[in-house]
Amino acid sequence: MLSLLHIENIAVIQTADIQFDRGFNALTGETGAGKSIVVDAIGAIIGERTSRDLIRTGARSALVNAVFTGLPALDWFLENGVGPDEEGNLLIQREIQPDGKNVCRINGRLITVSQLRQLGRQLLNIHGQHDGQQLLDERCHLDYLDGFGATGGLLEQFRTVYGRLAALRREISALQMDEAEKARRIDSLEFQIGELERAGLRSGEEEELTGRRDLLRNAGKLMESVEGAHLALTGDEERVGAAALLGEAEQSLHAAARISAQAAELLDKLTEVRCAADDLAEQVRDLRDSFDFEPGELDEIESRLDTLHRLKKKYGGSVEEMLDYLERCKKELDEIQFSTDTIARLEKEKAKALESAQTAAKTLSDARKTAAKALEWRIQSELAQLDMPKVRFQVEFGAKPGEFAMDETGMDEVQFLMSANVGEDLKPIQKIASGGELARIMLALKNVLAENDQVGTMVFDEVDTGVSGRAAQKVAEKLADVARTKQVLCVTHLPQLAAMADVHFSVEKGERGGRTYTQVERLTRDRRCEELARLTSGEHVTDATLSAAGELLDGALAHKKLHKS
Repeated sequence: MLSLLHIENIAVIQTADIQFDRGFNALTGETGAGKSIVVDAIGAIIGERTSRDLIRTGARSALVNAVFTGLPALDWFLENGVGPDEEGNLLIQREIQPDGKNVCRINGRLITVSQLRQLGRQLLNIHGQHDGQQLLDERCHLDYLDGFGATGGLLEQFRTVYGRLAALRREISALQMDEAEKARRIDSLEFQIGELERAGLRSGEEEELTGRRDLLRNAGKLMESVEGAHLALTGDEERVGAAALLGEAEQSLHAAARISAQAAELLDKLTEVRCAADDLAEQVRDLRDSFDFEPGELDEIESRLDTLHRLKKKYGGSVEEMLDYLERCKKELDEIQFSTDTIARLEKEKAKALESAQTAAKTLSDARKTAAKALEWRIQSELAQLDMPKVRFQVEFGAKPGEFAMDETGMDEVQFLMSANVGEDLKPIQKIASGGELARIMLALKNVLAENDQVGTMVFDEVDTGVSGRAAQKVAEKLADVARTKQVLCVTHLPQLAAMADVHFSVEKGERGGRTYTQVERLTRDRRCEELARLTSGEHVTDATLSAAGELLDGALAHKKLHKS
């Protein structure tokens, strides 16, 4: 459960600490006092999307801390290597910064917002006023039914086989074309293949040609330089080269080497240098002799590079890409030329895939229809407890349109029908349900769905909109029933709901030093009476309304004692 919520610099809340208890926790306050901000803060610590606009004006960042206790051994903890401490406490921290960045930690360890969101879904559910709009959206009804029936495994099995069927349909569609289009495409492919094959492309050719062209463009300078180096080393009829001079120096030192040890050492070094000079002269000569510049070669290379450049504009940015394109063209041409055989083969595979998909869809649909009967009974039972005993609720199934009468969700079109009054026909919920009826149907649905999950905390943000009188009392009693097995946090304007709570918090807004501040107070019984009287009669609190508030609290306490499990 959520034990402690610490809020800093979020909207009008400078700082607030709220210590929640097990059971039913209610938050009340004037419109605009900051109740929704508390819900936004709770959303932040379970990874919901936040905005920099939440940061209080003048603050450098906003911070939300939350402590959860009594958590089950979730797989998420093992997968992410972090979990509750030795005392069973899980501390979640989220800092919201002005640049939009978020810093999230669990027990001091950094995690991503995505990781936090994955964990948050297993810790706490928030049900807001927008959930009523989801109930009006037929596209959500199938998700609700699958959630109740726990058909996720069957749905994944169906999606696997349906994915194969859809892939085969796309392959066949890509191969199917009329004869005129086929002929045009064959002509186009044959022309491109012929042009590329005639070009005789070779991987790495362009780089080789570019290097050779650069060499040819500078052939004169290159020859002159290398010939000069060779002449300097070997000499000619007019002058002695460096290698010959080194040989003469070596001969001169021979006589001295017989007399002087130092001269002998120098002779050895000079011999090494002379040998090296002879080797170098041979290498320079070999380089000179290797130059083979044919007349017109440069023009041929330039022409070939121009051809490659022209082809690259049409078929790819490099020779390698053009070769890849050539292979793709050949493959496509083969597929078109042999498309009749290929389509026939794929049609056989599609028929088998369709049969498998229909079987999986039927299995999924049967499970859904079984779940639908149970859901109808459970919803009507819940609604009877919410002062709607005459309502009829039904899950209507229809066939999917399209080629296969299926899509990735299966073969079922699902919508919720209801009749709110005796004698009235069943009609789509979105056409007949009032705001108060929607609120109660959604509460019934959420309560039923929550029975199948491990989430220990449910947050209801003004889901009682449109509910009043006896219906409000029934909603309060239902939330109290839910709170016997799960922690409930409820933001409400109804005194019946607030009175039924085990713990009551008041959210109040005020001004100090020219700034707006919001504070959250845990109420004593006397303060609860005052708050309930305000919820009932507004600012005109009298002894009579205070007395009535006390009776409301006593009645709520008597109900909880009577129904205590």
